[in-house]
Amino acid sequence: MEELDMESTAMDKILNLTMPGHLRYQPRGLQPYFGYDILYVTTCEVEIATLRVLGDIGVIPAEDLKQLTDEVIKKVLKITTTEIDRIEREITKHDIRALVRKIQEIIHYSLARWTHIPLTSYDGLDTGRILQFQRAYSQVLKPSIIQVVEWLSEVIIKFADQIQIGRTHGQHALPITIGFWLATVLSRILYNWEKMDSYASQLVGKISGAVGAHNAQLGLGFENLCGGKSFEERVLEKLGLKPARISTQILPPEYIAYFLYACQMLSASFGQLGRDCRNLMRTEISEIAEAFESGQVGSSTMAHKRNPINFEQLEGMWLKNKNEFGKVQDTLISEHQRDLVGSCVARDFPIILINLQTQLNTLLRKNDSGEPFIKRITVNAGSCWKNFKMSSHLILSEPLYIAMQMAGYSGDAHHFVNHTLVPECQKRECNLIDAFEMMAEEDLELRKTLKRIPKEVIELLHHPEKYTGDAKKKALAMVKIGKKQIKKLAA
Repeated sequence: MEELDMESTAMDKILNLTMPGHLRYQPRGLQPYFGYDILYVTTCEVEIATLRVLGDIGVIPAEDLKQLTDEVIKKVLKITTTEIDRIEREITKHDIRALVRKIQEIIHYSLARWTHIPLTSYDGLDTGRILQFQRAYSQVLKPSIIQVVEWLSEVIIKFADQIQIGRTHGQHALPITIGFWLATVLSRILYNWEKMDSYASQLVGKISGAVGAHNAQLGLGFENLCGGKSFEERVLEKLGLKPARISTQILPPEYIAYFLYACQMLSASFGQLGRDCRNLMRTEISEIAEAFESGQVGSSTMAHKRNPINFEQLEGMWLKNKNEFGKVQDTLISEHQRDLVGSCVARDFPIILINLQTQLNTLLRKNDSGEPFIKRITVNAGSCWKNFKMSSHLILSEPLYIAMQMAGYSGDAHHFVNHTLVPECQKRECNLIDAFEMMAEEDLELRKTLKRIPKEVIELLHHPEKYTGDAKKKALAMVKIGKKQIKKLAA
């Protein structure tokens, strides 16, 4: 179906392209889909597709259908929301009847009488909304996600070997690598993106009439003229959509709800990245830092500060989306075939995509040299090593107690390491294995246990920086998974 020509439209009239949500967060790439003055474009596409099918099946005479020229269609697709608002406010007190009236002013009188037959308002509105979300995803969000995955993968490869202390419950745990940590985030991004893509492909439309039972189409004989396909199928086919299995006056809410759920889940993945980076940028940790541009200000009064504004925005947008999705849940029920309670609420649904795109834009934003923010995130190797060394003498409690148990230690090795060896290690200011070896000189059972531990394990216990498991391998494997997914979903 024809899409809006933004440039020619802008020449004809000044458009209000404000999107739902705060004016501070208005990704320009999404304006052609959710900008205020073009919200009825896809609804107009549904009306045009319906006229064409009415012509295809002979309800509209062929001579009359010829009046639906490319020029006429372009004019219809330039109808603005502001114009519809005026007609609704001054005359119809109904938005779709205002739209129908405006279309009828543009098209030839022989076609005007067929406008909106046999549709109900939400045949056009719900189906048009689906087209907006599908196109916004495929044309804007998907390319941005692909770019983020590609560039994040480069960062993972770069730091696949960089030692980092793992953390659980805010405490030092076992060593990992920077690449591994980032790969755990990438994994979540890939999983949620795959779900998002799947649900986008399952979005459907409806041309099912006032209560969803195709009353006019069947009662007035349209179906008999459609040659094997239903009237609904033929209209939606022109729009690149399939029909819902069954609908009321509105589409079943699950289709768009699951898609938006996947969107806010992906938003959470980026929120996790923001949360991690913001904490790792703390002065006392200092393992990660945002790029600080020339002229940038970190604080309005404390000139020494460099605040993690981008990382905080990544997490903040997730908080916004979490709460916006509550609106989606509120529209999962309606009275009988439909009520108007959820209508005004659904107008806010694009905010979820807008917030998600804002997160993507934060990561993709380039500096004057053309380098994207995500690739300008700084890893302080010195701080990583310093933080690792802070607990390196204690962190191999896991392999030591397991090795003791495997070597035949008769007691509870975990209890021994926890309550005896760790305090001794702290007292002597040495590594666990050093303390263990010294205690074994005075304890026969410990000495026997020590002798049974393989030499390679003893060597490992003396080098905690080598106890990173398969962190590097898993990090690089996740990068490969990302490349395969891009190839699959970008096709």
